[in-house]
Amino acid sequence: MNTLSAFKKFTDDLEQKGPLMPVLFVGHGSPMNGIEDNEFSRRWTSMAKEIPTPTAVLVVSAHWFTRGTKITAMDFPETIHDFGGFPKALFDVQYPAPGNPALAKETAALLHSAHVELAHDWGLDHGTWTIIRHMYPDANIPVLQLSIDYTKGPQYHYDLARELHALRSKGVLIIGSGNMVHNLRMVAWDKMDVPNFGFDWAKSLNDKFKQLISDGDTKPLINYNSLGRDAALAIPTPEHYLPLLYSLGLQSAKDPVSFFNDRAVAGSLTMTSVKIG
Repeated sequence: MNTLSAFKKFTDDLEQKGPLMPVLFVGHGSPMNGIEDNEFSRRWTSMAKEIPTPTAVLVVSAHWFTRGTKITAMDFPETIHDFGGFPKALFDVQYPAPGNPALAKETAALLHSAHVELAHDWGLDHGTWTIIRHMYPDANIPVLQLSIDYTKGPQYHYDLARELHALRSKGVLIIGSGNMVHNLRMVAWDKMDVPNFGFDWAKSLNDKFKQLISDGDTKPLINYNSLGRDAALAIPTPEHYLPLLYSLGLQSAKDPVSFFNDRAVAGSLTMTSVKIG
């Protein structure tokens, strides 16, 4: 797949397949969701059965925050355990999905607003594999990651995502992986097991986000700093929020929008996820 002829064959094969592939934003939460059988992981499993089987999966993960834009371009990306303090069983997980260097090159070519580096020194971090191993447990679908350039603002990321739209017509499932509300400094650790426990500000802003998404009103979502104190508490740093803008940037005018895993966790986190299309 590294030769020009293989690249041409792959792109020729990625023809319009009919309806656009849906786009997801997934609240990934704790890495433990990668091995637990819970309401979140079960919904990821069922979601995979509700949408068409993709030709490949491209994930924009909160956990690959880089200077410049990069895309994984190796034949077999490694499983990255980018966390600490969890049980050994979580570190033992391997998700041996193939990559797709040809798709990486095509994706890089689509992104005219950015110089995209083909990366061979990353892999699939927990923002990706904890979700995808529940969706596609056989690890037989190519999976790639696109990084988030931390030097750029929200409007840039939203606009960059729009350049990826052609991949939807070629069967590529694009997933933004983060959390709409993500403030680890304010987590109520004693409420971790209380179902749907959220602070008032977290639930209020999460509802505001859902309303804006449902209305197709992206301007305040892009300019989230204008949403006041609640947004400052919910998004103390941008990396978990920006994947949402990538998903929204891929939305077409006629795409229906629905929500799933709409739950708060430990006060200051929400797992609320979005299906577009």
